[in-house]
Amino acid sequence: MREVTLNYDVTSLSFPGLGIDWFDVNKVAFTLFGKLEVRWYGIIITCGIFFAFLYAMWRGKRNEGIIPDDVIDVGLFTVFGGVLGARLYYVLTTLDVYAYDSLYDVIAIWEGGLAIYGGIIGGCLGILLACKIKKMKWRKLFDMIAPGVVIAQALGRWGNFFNGEAYGYAIGETTRFYFFNKEYILNSGEGTLFHVLRMGLHGHSWASYRDYYHPTFLYESVWNVMGFILLNLLYKRKKFDGQIALIYFAWYGFGRMFIEGLRTDSLYIPGTTLRISQCIGLVCFLAGIGLLVYFLLRERTRERKLALAAEGVPAREPVAPEEESAEETNQPDTEELEDHGNSN
Repeated sequence: MREVTLNYDVTSLSFPGLGIDWFDVNKVAFTLFGKLEVRWYGIIITCGIFFAFLYAMWRGKRNEGIIPDDVIDVGLFTVFGGVLGARLYYVLTTLDVYAYDSLYDVIAIWEGGLAIYGGIIGGCLGILLACKIKKMKWRKLFDMIAPGVVIAQALGRWGNFFNGEAYGYAIGETTRFYFFNKEYILNSGEGTLFHVLRMGLHGHSWASYRDYYHPTFLYESVWNVMGFILLNLLYKRKKFDGQIALIYFAWYGFGRMFIEGLRTDSLYIPGTTLRISQCIGLVCFLAGIGLLVYFLLRERTRERKLALAAEGVPAREPVAPEEESAEETNQPDTEELEDHGNSN
């Protein structure tokens, strides 16, 4: 067994199913001036935000007719709202778990502790506020930004990798999975995908024995990359503004709902055993799918009306009952006309 000297900045990892032996990762990328630590988590989150900006500017210019300067203005509101929302969400949902003794403890995002759903909520509010100020169509902005957000999330999960966090239950011959309040025992022995992807983890704040866990950060990163590809394939075919954003919410919510059931660090609704992220994931999925169906049906009806108008088929105007009765009373009776003709 490998001996481990516990170091809170170093985590030892392995992926034996992928042929990757034990190696160490350090939270700290480098140090400035001998004192200021620059951590991989912060670098990766910053890179994710940067790529999201670049994508939104490219998509806005290519498909939506929105200039980069406006994207930057909206993006600043989005980033500020997203980071603030992500941290506030995490702090408020962990008050019964962690002691936040000072303002430093509350704002120390460089040590981890950003909740994705809080970031999404805060970012959405930032977009709405910016669009109101600049008098822009917020649905277009949501479509432009959604694919950038999902690729930023895919990158951000690798910040969890360097922090040695956001992993799942132990993997042996079986493993646990929770779907809301029900526990399932899944096969994870040799020959299963879970066995191939299992992650060895020891050191840091855990015991120095070796064990294998679900790399849930990897599961979510791969799911988000697939979502990014899907959103880009569908972008040119969208039928209405806001469609891409709704697909994003449904896609991410569906995946997170299942991945959350494998994690050991879930936040729970106070007084219950329900995982907050699992519940929100279900709401996002159902709301996204429901709204997609509603707007697509509405758009289909509108297109049908336009097609009929283009073919010159007049739409029948409804006739009020009084007018219809008056028209009928003004029409000469057919039998009377025939009798009149016979009398002549």
